[in-house]
Amino acid sequence: MKYVDEFRSAQLAQRIAARIAAEVQPDRRYAFMEFCGGHTHAIARHGVSALLPAAVRMIHGPGCPVCVLPIGRIDQAIHLALERGAIVATYGDTLRVPASAVAAAPARRPAAPLSLMKAKALGGDIRMVYSPADALKLAREHADREVVFFAIGFETTTPPTALLIRQAAAEGLRNLSVLCCHVLTPSAITHILESAEVRQWGTVPIDGFVGPAHVSVVIGSAPYEHFAVEHAKPVVIAGFEPLDVMQAVLMLVRQVNQGRSEVENEFSRAVTREGNRTAQALVAEVFEPRERFEWRGLGEVPAGALKIRPAYAQFDAERRFGLTYRPVPDHKQCECGAILRGVKRPTDCKLFGTLCTPGNPMGPCMVSSEGACAAHYAYGRFKDIEVVVAT
Repeated sequence: MKYVDEFRSAQLAQRIAARIAAEVQPDRRYAFMEFCGGHTHAIARHGVSALLPAAVRMIHGPGCPVCVLPIGRIDQAIHLALERGAIVATYGDTLRVPASAVAAAPARRPAAPLSLMKAKALGGDIRMVYSPADALKLAREHADREVVFFAIGFETTTPPTALLIRQAAAEGLRNLSVLCCHVLTPSAITHILESAEVRQWGTVPIDGFVGPAHVSVVIGSAPYEHFAVEHAKPVVIAGFEPLDVMQAVLMLVRQVNQGRSEVENEFSRAVTREGNRTAQALVAEVFEPRERFEWRGLGEVPAGALKIRPAYAQFDAERRFGLTYRPVPDHKQCECGAILRGVKRPTDCKLFGTLCTPGNPMGPCMVSSEGACAAHYAYGRFKDIEVVVAT
């Protein structure tokens, strides 16, 4: 039965590809950015780009929370583990993201850049967790230790962190805090559209966006209406299956051909206009927008992330430990920043596939499976993807 389903899916993919090819206008080109790393992964894994006509080009956006995490934030977490004696708990991919060496005290500062995993080897008490509930458990079990949950992610993973803080407050836990690096998708898309470099992909402007799936389950489709109305850019929210992505591309092509700029929901089986209002209310109770926040590759994004509200200040690691954020430049030869902005492709980087591999990542785009470099490396479809580089 599995093979029958796969055969039928392949047939349907071919039909959608034929429909796209029939509807693209011969005198124009189309450039669509898939913002979410899950879509980038699906496109690379299933060879979606190879099924699209040459006139349609997919641009990889910054939609991987591990990839957009700036070095300075990872340095803060390393500092807490190595110099402040805290137990730092975070998700697995975050452990491998390259940082700098400045978080360690000069006496034991290594010559090579650190990561959370390398800091653990130096003696830092750093734990991999699967959910914020694991960090809550650590705080209960180690009442004599400071436990810091290094929270990252888009709107999808923010509600569980909010629930962690609210539960810690209810239990009166005094040894738990959160280093909050939850970022906001609509703010990043706005930043992209207002950036002269990014909104113009080579000589071809970005024509529209494949909207994220899981994020949209939480926030709904309404927040994207701003881009369609004020920036005249269509958005089609799509699921993560390859057929979802291809159908979204077809819907975008039709909007462009008809001169429309609307928000359409291909992923209607999971996404509504309003989103999950219970989750939104929980997040609004615990968090508020930051004035600005650095995204790797995008720079300072206005209202680009969340911070913990004053009512829950006792659980804010930045306040508790008096942390000051210091931006740190990326590796000079790593093109991850340009890849996250969508103006370069992984194979444009001199380190890709040589010095930089999933086993030895030089930049965050190679760390997470949703990173563009890791996806391209894993599925080897480098020759099938033509990319115009911004100049």
